[in-house]
Amino acid sequence: MNHVQTRARRAGTALTAALTWAALLAGAAGCSSGGIGEAFGKPRSPEDAIHVTPADTTKGVRPGQSLEVRVPDGRLESVKVVRSQDARQSPVPGHISDDGLSWTPDGRRLALAARYTVDAVALDGHGRRSARHTTFTTQVPDERFIGYVTPENRSTVGTGMIVSLEFNREIENRAAVERAVRVRAEPAVEIRPHWFGKDRLDFRPEAYWKPGTKVTVELRLRDVQAAKGVYGLQSKTVSFTVGRSQTSVVDARAHTMEVRRDGALLDTVPITAGAPKTTTYNGKMVVTEMLEMTRMNSRTVGFGGEYDIPDVPHAMRLTASGTFLHGNYWAPEAFGHTNVSHGCVGLQDVKGGGSDTPAGWFFDRSLVGDVVEVVHSNDKRVAADNGLGGWNMGWKEWTAGSRR
Repeated sequence: MNHVQTRARRAGTALTAALTWAALLAGAAGCSSGGIGEAFGKPRSPEDAIHVTPADTTKGVRPGQSLEVRVPDGRLESVKVVRSQDARQSPVPGHISDDGLSWTPDGRRLALAARYTVDAVALDGHGRRSARHTTFTTQVPDERFIGYVTPENRSTVGTGMIVSLEFNREIENRAAVERAVRVRAEPAVEIRPHWFGKDRLDFRPEAYWKPGTKVTVELRLRDVQAAKGVYGLQSKTVSFTVGRSQTSVVDARAHTMEVRRDGALLDTVPITAGAPKTTTYNGKMVVTEMLEMTRMNSRTVGFGGEYDIPDVPHAMRLTASGTFLHGNYWAPEAFGHTNVSHGCVGLQDVKGGGSDTPAGWFFDRSLVGDVVEVVHSNDKRVAADNGLGGWNMGWKEWTAGSRR
C-alpha cells in the first residue's frame, strides 16, 4: 500500500469517529438537529441567568417590597448588597438558600430614601459563570417624624429624671414606635414606657434611679411608619448618668422646704408658696430646666397683667404649665410666714441673685432631674404629663400605658 492510500484510510477512520461522536452528542442532547455548540445550549444573558427583584434602575421602591436574587438553575456563588444612605454605605446581610437558587436579606425591611446596589455571581447548570450588577432606589417619603429627647445627651441628672420623647407629629402606630425605642440601665433595672396621648412617650423605672446609674436611650426610628405616609428620621443614641440623690419636700402649710441628700437632711429652708387664690400644685415634680435669671410675665401662664418681673433669679422649672421654684427679692417678709405667690415656690434672694442666699444655696446644689414634692397645699395633685410628673402615678397605672 502506497503512502497516498495510507493517508486516505486514516482520514476516513477519523471522519467515521467524528461522525459517531457527533451522533452520540446529538442523542445525549435529545432530538437535537443542531451542532456541538448547541448541544450545551446558548449562553444566557446576565438578565436571564440571574433574576434580581426589584428590577434594575427601579425608583420609589416601597419598604415593604421584598429583595431577592434568584437563578433558574445551577447555583449562586456570591451575592453582595450595599445600601447607600445619608452619604454612608453599609452592607446588607443575607444568606443563600440551601439549594443555592436564591438569596434573601436577613429579615430587614428596605430603608427609605436609600440606593441599593446588588452584585451577584452564579454558575448555571453547565458550569458557566455569569455576573449581574443592578441598582434601585427606595421611596422618599413626603413626611417625616422625629422625637425630641429629654434629658440631654451626656448629662448628669438627678435620681428623679424621666426619659421623655415628644414627637413633632401624632403617632398612630404607637406600638411600632414604642418597639423602636430601647432604654437600658447599668446596673440593670426594669424600665417601662407610658404614652401620654399620641405625641409623647415617657420611660421610667418603678422607683427613683440609683445614684451612679448609666442610662442609654436608643432611637431606631428611621423608616418606622408612625402614620399613613409618615416615617421616622432618627437613628441615634443618647446617654446620661444619674448623680447623687437629692429630694426636697415643700410644706405649703408650714412654709418650709426640707432638702435631703442621700436620705440625710441637709437643711430646712423657709419658703413662700401659692396664695389662697393661686395655690401651688401638690405632688412630685421634677426639675427640668435651671436658669440663672429669667423673665416672668403673668400673661404667659394664663393670668392677666398682675406681674412682669424681668430678672427673676435662680429659677428652676417644675412643670410645663409654668410652676417654678425660684429666688424672690420682692416679698422679703413672706418667707416662712405666708404664701403670696401665683403658684410658684419662692426662696429668699436678692436682686441679681446671691450665692449666699437660700435660693442661691439651693440652686448651686441642684440638678436637672431632682425631685421637689409639694404637700399640704389647697390644690389638686399635679398631672402626670405636666412636666415630668410621672412619679405621681402608681406602677400598675404607669405600665398600663404601654402599647406593645
